[in-house]
Amino acid sequence: MVTSKTPLATTALEPTPPGDANFSQRILTWFDAHGRKHLPWQQNITPYRVWISEIMLQQTQVATVIPYFEAFLARFPSVHTLAAASQDDVLGLWTGLGYYSRARNLHKAAQQVVSEYAGEFPANTALLETLPGIGRSTAGAIASISMGLRAPILDGNVKRVLARHHALADWPGKASTLKQLWDLAEKYTPHDRVADYTQAIMDLGATLCTRSKPVCGTCPVATSCQGLSTGNPTQFPGKKPKKALPTRETTFVIAQNPQGEVFMEQRPSQGIWGGLWSFPEVADADEIDAWCFTHIGQAPLSLSCGSQLKHTFSHFHLAIWPVYVAVESPFNGIAGNSNHRWLAPADMNSLGLPAPVVKILRELATKP
Repeated sequence: MVTSKTPLATTALEPTPPGDANFSQRILTWFDAHGRKHLPWQQNITPYRVWISEIMLQQTQVATVIPYFEAFLARFPSVHTLAAASQDDVLGLWTGLGYYSRARNLHKAAQQVVSEYAGEFPANTALLETLPGIGRSTAGAIASISMGLRAPILDGNVKRVLARHHALADWPGKASTLKQLWDLAEKYTPHDRVADYTQAIMDLGATLCTRSKPVCGTCPVATSCQGLSTGNPTQFPGKKPKKALPTRETTFVIAQNPQGEVFMEQRPSQGIWGGLWSFPEVADADEIDAWCFTHIGQAPLSLSCGSQLKHTFSHFHLAIWPVYVAVESPFNGIAGNSNHRWLAPADMNSLGLPAPVVKILRELATKP
């Protein structure tokens, strides 16, 4: 990665028109000298490996993704092994990455690739977009990087590069701005070295044209960057209009039997934490006695409240009150119910779990 202590120093550079035809070539020249070429998904490139990496990298930093990608590929080395896996296995390996619909869609898409395309990803962006969880940009990345097809991409890094280069002041999520960005992405995508260009423009956004501290002094397209010419490139693109997030509250019923196992239930496939395993929930602690009578036919042996946990989703904050409940009898109806099970806290890696549940189970696993 190239760094500079004078990111805005461009006075020695001769200005170039922002729409010049050399835009892609300048980025490729920079990539040849400074681009990242040793990330795990850049080795042994296949549509499957590119697809997994692109889905994992959505809303997630490269450093975070690398160990997950390696573990995922070790467990599911091909689309066939992923398609044949259980959803619990897939979600289990995804625990901690968040945005769990990505994992569920990966599983569904793998099954569709196997059943409809004999395990071969279609070499067509329109067909790729019919697979669950694959939008236009992800389809473009798969097609360009692994198949060499000329297809534009527009992930978050590329949006920032193009919006800043053309001084687009509106939020990229605005329909008219998004159309402008797609038009620019299409315009600049070259016919030759398309795989390298796709990786190069993503790298440029990730390493130089960053959100808050762009390294403009070494940027290959600085001479034509309209955002830089304003003296304040970080104002482009515009930010998403802020909206106060509401807060919801829930109470986790953390019921432990004499063996130390915790009662878990699988959440519905739709909604937050869909398909993951979690603790039963009640609206408030006053309902726990009634809940215990319903499920175990007796009052709890003891109750104790833990400290509130906070978890933020894209559209609301969740305040969680954990209540620890000691129980003696088995739960009614658990036998033969695949959506309920007792789990030893030390065995938490066997299931897909939300982050707050993992935190609680880790604490329980360390208690004598």
